[in-house]
Amino acid sequence: MAENMMPGGVPLGELPISPQANPGPQIGSPIQPGSPVPAVGPNPLQKYFRQPKIYISLPSKGTYWPRGSIEIPENGELPVYAMTAKDEMRFKTPDALMNGQATVDVIQSCIPNIKNAWAMPVLDLDTLLIAVRIATYGEKLELTSTVPVSNEEKSFTLDMRTLLDQFMAVSYDNEIVHNDLKITIRPITYMQFTKTAIKSFEEQRIFQTVNDTAMSETEKMGTFNDAFTKLTELTIGTIKTSISQIQAGDQIVVDVNQIAEFIDKADKEFYSAITDHIEVQKKKFEVKPMRVESSEEEQGQGVPKTYDVPISFDQSNFFA
Repeated sequence: MAENMMPGGVPLGELPISPQANPGPQIGSPIQPGSPVPAVGPNPLQKYFRQPKIYISLPSKGTYWPRGSIEIPENGELPVYAMTAKDEMRFKTPDALMNGQATVDVIQSCIPNIKNAWAMPVLDLDTLLIAVRIATYGEKLELTSTVPVSNEEKSFTLDMRTLLDQFMAVSYDNEIVHNDLKITIRPITYMQFTKTAIKSFEEQRIFQTVNDTAMSETEKMGTFNDAFTKLTELTIGTIKTSISQIQAGDQIVVDVNQIAEFIDKADKEFYSAITDHIEVQKKKFEVKPMRVESSEEEQGQGVPKTYDVPISFDQSNFFA
């Protein structure tokens, strides 16, 4: 019965209507039962639709986005809208968060210039999420952390605009020179990142499951070796997809199969040079902890004058 109630508790179909009452202005003609619904033109509520709250530039400047996956305005700034109620509900769905679909849907909803968020380079991901949160809830983010030494729980306020400034102050270096080779790399896409995270999670869960079973040591060892092999292949596969070309003298190799074969047969020194460079670039775009200053009273308890408060981007509570 509740679903048939109008606001105020009046059952649908039983509204008290006075013949003398003025129904007010109506759009279109009354619709007769069984007749087609006529077009009424633009929605008169359109002026109340959400509007852009902020405008942002991307750390990638649009580079590494495939053609058709994003529309960059002439000024390079993307309009960002607040989340809708439907968007908020997406971030409360565990499965959609796990497989990345919620993140993709919300980004495309709040930043319409992005047509395919699965294709976005991961170096833009945190910037986009921060922008959506600012547009929805404002610039301030409340954090709770444990004060060192005293172990007291304390609240802190972070201005997230400083995080956007942080990302815009760094750039992605996509070239490595190793011996006689010049390697060009690219950041992985959100699709690749999500697939890798899910596979890694599944293999890690296998490790935990095997430890908790009554399998024989021989069976456990076999399962461990199989899972470790898959994780190794996953890691190396990610490196392979991160290389867009390798230049040797005047020859430039872009064929993915030839690059993959080279990675499989190159010495460890070359592989380490690639992974070290990628790790350096990854750290550039990680959210740095917030540096805070302790009070005189806290310092009297042995708390350092300054210390770091970690910032977590768990979508389940970051957008709450």
